[in-house]
Amino acid sequence: MKKIVAVIRPDKLEGVKQALEEIGCSGMTVKEVKGRGIQLGITESYRGRDYKVDLLPKTEIEIVAMDEDVEAVTNKIIETAKTGNIGDGKIFVSPVEEVIRIRTGERGDKAI
Repeated sequence: MKKIVAVIRPDKLEGVKQALEEIGCSGMTVKEVKGRGIQLGITESYRGRDYKVDLLPKTEIEIVAMDEDVEAVTNKIIETAKTGNIGDGKIFVSPVEEVIRIRTGERGDKAI
C-alpha cells in the first residue's frame, strides 16, 4: 500500500475529486493548507503598495491506495490538476506499513 499526498490549486479540487471517483478512488482526506515552492510566493498590489505573499493557499489531498492503483491515481491527479503554470503543485508517494479500520478492526487492503 502507498500513501499519496497531492498538493494542488484549490480551484482544481472538485475536478480532481470527480476524476478520481471515475476510476473508483473515492476515499480521501482533504485539507486547506498554505505553502510555497520554487515561485517563493507572489507580489500583489493593494492601494498602490506592493505586498509580498510568500505562503499561497493550496489544497492537500491524502489517499491510501493499493500498489497497483498508484500509477492510475497519480496520473489522474496530474491530468486533472495541471495548468502548465508554476504553482500547479506536487505529488508525494510513500509506503504505508499498516491500515486498520477502527470500526471493524479489519487490517491491510480490506481496511482501505
